[in-house]
Amino acid sequence: MSAPFVNRHIGPDNDQVATMLDRLGYASIDALMDAAVPKSIRSGEALDLPAAADEEAAAAELRALAAANVPGEPMIGLGYHATVTPAVIRRNVLEDPSWYTAYTPYQPEISQGRLEALINFQTMVSDLTGLTTAGSSLLDEGTAAAEAVALAFRANRKASGPFVVDADALPQTIDVVRTRAEGIGIEILVADLTEGLPEGEVSGVLIQYPGASGRIADIKPVIDAVHERGGLAVVAADLLALTLLEAPGTLGADVVVGSAQRFGVPLFYGGPHAGFISVREGLERQLPGRLVGVSVDAEGRPAYRLALQTREQHIRRDKATSNICTAQVLLAVTAGMYAVYHGPQGLKEIAADIHGLARRAAASLEAAGLEVVNDTFFDTLNVRVPGRSGAVVAAAREAGIHLRAVDGDTVGISFGESAGEATLAAVLGAFGVTEVSAEGDAGLPEDLERTTEFLTHPVFNTHHNETSMLRYLARLSNRDYALDRGMIPLGSCTMKLNATTEMEPISLAGFANLHPFVPAADADGYRQLIEQLEGWLAEVTGYDRVSIQPNAGAQGEFAGMLAIRNYHRANGQGQRDVCLIPSSAHGTNPASAVMVGMKVVVVKATDDGTVDLEDLRAKCEQYSETLAAIMVTYPSTHGVYEETITELCDIVHEHGGQVYVDGANFNALLGYAQPGKFGGDVSHLNLHKTFCIPHGGGGPGVGPVAVRAHLAPYLPTHPLHPDADRREGTGAISAAPFGSAGILPISWAYIRMMGAEGLTRATAVAVLSANYVAARLGEHFPVLYRGESGLVAHECILDLRGITAATGVSVDDVAKRLIDYGFHAPTMSFPVAGTLMVEPTESEDLTELDRFCDAMIAIKGEIDRVAAGEWDVDASPLHHAPHTARALVGEWDRAYSREVGVFPAGLAGAADKYWPPVARIDQAYGDRNLVCACPPMDAYAE
Repeated sequence: MSAPFVNRHIGPDNDQVATMLDRLGYASIDALMDAAVPKSIRSGEALDLPAAADEEAAAAELRALAAANVPGEPMIGLGYHATVTPAVIRRNVLEDPSWYTAYTPYQPEISQGRLEALINFQTMVSDLTGLTTAGSSLLDEGTAAAEAVALAFRANRKASGPFVVDADALPQTIDVVRTRAEGIGIEILVADLTEGLPEGEVSGVLIQYPGASGRIADIKPVIDAVHERGGLAVVAADLLALTLLEAPGTLGADVVVGSAQRFGVPLFYGGPHAGFISVREGLERQLPGRLVGVSVDAEGRPAYRLALQTREQHIRRDKATSNICTAQVLLAVTAGMYAVYHGPQGLKEIAADIHGLARRAAASLEAAGLEVVNDTFFDTLNVRVPGRSGAVVAAAREAGIHLRAVDGDTVGISFGESAGEATLAAVLGAFGVTEVSAEGDAGLPEDLERTTEFLTHPVFNTHHNETSMLRYLARLSNRDYALDRGMIPLGSCTMKLNATTEMEPISLAGFANLHPFVPAADADGYRQLIEQLEGWLAEVTGYDRVSIQPNAGAQGEFAGMLAIRNYHRANGQGQRDVCLIPSSAHGTNPASAVMVGMKVVVVKATDDGTVDLEDLRAKCEQYSETLAAIMVTYPSTHGVYEETITELCDIVHEHGGQVYVDGANFNALLGYAQPGKFGGDVSHLNLHKTFCIPHGGGGPGVGPVAVRAHLAPYLPTHPLHPDADRREGTGAISAAPFGSAGILPISWAYIRMMGAEGLTRATAVAVLSANYVAARLGEHFPVLYRGESGLVAHECILDLRGITAATGVSVDDVAKRLIDYGFHAPTMSFPVAGTLMVEPTESEDLTELDRFCDAMIAIKGEIDRVAAGEWDVDASPLHHAPHTARALVGEWDRAYSREVGVFPAGLAGAADKYWPPVARIDQAYGDRNLVCACPPMDAYAE
């Protein structure tokens, strides 16, 4: 019989746990947790979860759930289309841990592979949309459109009047835009643009191209009209259609948004998918989210890095232009590689095949006497069948095809990449049409046919056979550092094991190929999985209801703050608009509060990093009539269990406020304390931290929001939700009703296989590991904050400020030198500048923990040599780190030997040493010389 899954997930075995406890002076792990976790918040009862299943049983249950879904041939459209993921990309990106276990590329020297992949994505989007600069992905099309509306409003403060949204835009996009615009005071006017812009002042316009109805309008007159009135034009476009249609940028668009889903990314019942945004010249510094740029390394070679917006919300806080923190890197890589594999000609052929089927369908239907409402189209037709739309859709469903009932008299048909001759015949058969036309009139307006070139860079014209593509993907992944190589000890972003048994189910057809708007009966497997997962998350957090819709942690924050805002309004307390936020909070917290229209007031922290309760009381008294909420992270951002958390909650409640407990650090509470029972009213969770969804190189993530019963009526809704009772209310915050549903099987499997005891054990070992690291490294680097027991929570902060002042060695130097020792760096300068935040997680065994501690201690030895005057800091291996393989050859004039540089203590002769592909990157150069697309090949010439 195989070992329980908990023993596979948790790295340290019983002997290693005993060794660590001995180092800390505790007789048992229970004694450690009794000392670490305040008694005032401890849960009195064990979690009520199903008994842990073994890996085989959990996998079988997931296969049964997937089989309960009926994907059929998805022809509903509305921004989601059938696509074919090339097997070489599915196997070597989506299912490859070297891609899906990587972290956000904040350390660019060890992220060159995925940064190049993102440059490909950006170039693809920029070329197809006809604009100069594209970001490296947003969460989905709806939120990308909302970000674009905010960008246009922000970039054009002089403009007045409402922001006009095309009535033919995707319905979920309209709803997401309305939800987001309300909080920041942008008036939205939905209008039929077939006759042009409405009269009067407008601040901008959002146009769908092609429209949700399939209609293709000449968007240039509307763009010109909005420019004449001083507004900006945002176009929501279909990337595949743009291989045949003229680029929106060529037609004058200022911003273009959309989804890259149909570039090889499975439907996943609505997500995760890579949204995109591109902008014209002059707007690039307004872009939300992440932007990959090209700089140079210390050896003068081109090198990729994040530019401009890197974690800008953490820097600007309540002045941030967005609360975006997680992108959709894994899916952006997939979409970009789809373009690399097919190339411009292949993409045009796929688009032409789809359009050809739509043309023949239109001709066949019209020949049978039916009316096709839209005479222009790419892939989507609206067909009038007075009084019969339900019958036609039902007949198609019987044939295994999902169509859309637009209304009682109209049926929508959207062709995708997987459709063929049999599909066409079956669709026509649902309408009672038996004659299939051999050809049909073009649906693309002749004057809108594409004339501008795209994807001319060699990368899109090279790797079209599988051998070449396979090697290209392997070459890029080999340049990166992910969990398949070793420990990623990041504080604030838990990088734990993403087990293969958890990951495999997302590729099952029943989970991967389901359209988000199929009838509820055809998504019963997802219904069961989502209900179970939401119930389990409610149980572990102590809340009453959970919404899984938020597709990132920051989206969960936004949803939680919306619930608080709408609760106060419903109670006649609309004046409550002040949100208290501790000075140490995550930067997304103040940004999220501002996005729902709240005013941020900062609460001081004491010298030991805890919330200053005296300042809190004073602020609560000062704003008693207008206090809406406090947002507090627990355990604190400093990695400490604050003893006063229940008192903090009581103080805020006494003054009429709600308590938002940021769940980013829930990995230190799970099984021991429940925010919904120690004073919280609402929390979001990061499933990509505590519940094993992998970071994917910077996304996907899931950020469900959990609330107590009084806030449940204000959870996110969606205009196309399968539950009719959840279609109106707060509004949608993500494009799909259940956000990134396709990766929920990962967290479901984790909870199912761990059970209550396993989850609790994981928390305890995470806390044990962090305290073990703090004990070993505290002798060499001061540990900045500890709780009253002298213990940390699941992470610890190493204070290098004194070392930097004395020697000039910075946190950057230590981070880059760790690469030479074979490690990803901890989190740098957050939440305190000049520090390193370390979170070892429960997944790393004692051997790896000691390897990391040994590396840090060896680096401290190198720092001591600088302090002793043996090396000048600028001439030290710390300053020159990381060292590439090129350092092994050529002239050597440094103050230390090559061996010290490239094979530091304990690594001499290591056969599996990680070699960074580039030397230290010049960050400032990249911002001064902003290049965010594939550089020409001669840039790499020696």
